[in-house]
Amino acid sequence: MSSDPGSMKRKPVFYGWYIVATCIFVAFVTNGARNSFGIFVLPMSEEFEWSRGTISFAAALGFLVNGVTQPFMGQLLDRFGGRKVIVSSIALFGLTTMALSLTFHYLFLIFVFGVVSSIALSGMSLNNTGTLLSRWFRRRRATVVGLNASGLSAGGLVLVPLGMYLLQSTNWRITWIAFGVLVLALSVPLAFFFLRDDPRDMNLNPDGDDAMPGASPGSSAGRIAGILDTDRWAQSLRSMPMWQMTIAYFACGYTTAVLSVHFVPFADSLGIGPQTAAFIFALMMGLNVAGSIGAGILSDKFSRKNMLALVYFVRGMAYMLMLAAVEFLGLGTPALLLFAIVAGVSWIATAPLTTALIADVYGVRALGTISGIAFLVHAAGSFISIWLAGELYDLTGSYTVPFTIAGLMLFPASLFAFSIKEKKYSSRYNRIEPAAVPAGGD
Repeated sequence: MSSDPGSMKRKPVFYGWYIVATCIFVAFVTNGARNSFGIFVLPMSEEFEWSRGTISFAAALGFLVNGVTQPFMGQLLDRFGGRKVIVSSIALFGLTTMALSLTFHYLFLIFVFGVVSSIALSGMSLNNTGTLLSRWFRRRRATVVGLNASGLSAGGLVLVPLGMYLLQSTNWRITWIAFGVLVLALSVPLAFFFLRDDPRDMNLNPDGDDAMPGASPGSSAGRIAGILDTDRWAQSLRSMPMWQMTIAYFACGYTTAVLSVHFVPFADSLGIGPQTAAFIFALMMGLNVAGSIGAGILSDKFSRKNMLALVYFVRGMAYMLMLAAVEFLGLGTPALLLFAIVAGVSWIATAPLTTALIADVYGVRALGTISGIAFLVHAAGSFISIWLAGELYDLTGSYTVPFTIAGLMLFPASLFAFSIKEKKYSSRYNRIEPAAVPAGGD
């Protein structure tokens, strides 16, 4: 029995997957360079005779500025589209990364890293690229946002050891230049040529699905909405899910940012060499790839809020196991390896889960701004944890107290996530016709 050869033609690859690949690479290069700041803490502190608390404040300010500007960058993305915002932000980030090689004073570090570079990072953060991807995908939303987040983890896996190698082979100034050149030469052209704002601009539908009967490709007739779907970000603050997610996200920022800056110095305080510490950190980043992708895939099949609660709980257990191994068993490298293995699957996994859950509950029309607000709270936790860890180390000579605080915060965060009434508010379970969605989404 023969068939029509024309009917056997394969459907072309959905263009959204090219955008996924581009966003992954952008996250790989830019966040990999940004998260390498920890390897610069010791050499810069020694050259300029800065205390641990002093240089920690510069890093903490960077997280705070990144968070404060995130809602505004998200609003720019909602209004003008992702391509312009993301490409220009990558270019600025590359230039400021190179400029860090010129550091000569503490105020210069604060201005370049803490302010300018952090503003640039807001424009092409996982928050904004996740918002862009949420417009291209609906059924596979958490999966692709998880793939996007895996780029950040892969960046840490590759660029942190590479940065440590360059730093020890040359010096910290040349290493900053190398990172900046990498961003400008690779990420900017790729984003410029491949990113597109919306599938409707190319007469496509989310996930590459065919148009619904009676609707033309790229129309909004097939859009699925939940009862809190809104095009006004302020409306999200009037409902419980937003508060439950953001309070938990505060703990997320608190417990991850402190590691990005203080993990290598913490290892040094335990007598572990910088090369070994960088390897363990890279291992943790590598496991994050599996964690973020796996969490996204599973949450597209099961409950997102349950997966989010589990991720927070696992990370909390990782902190407790590590501290117990260090304080009561006197372990160094084995304790950090244990921590890397347990925490590795949970570090970045919260980002795709939170972004996808916000999109499910509030829709994509104001997603950049709403998820930006959530990230602002995340950044507030980051700022406090980085600065406080540095100050407590200067005061006590140990990281035990700040890391204990971080670990304990994750258990209530898990409860906040678990208490979200996802089946009541998410468009995955409670769908209504877009025409019936009230303007306020309340």
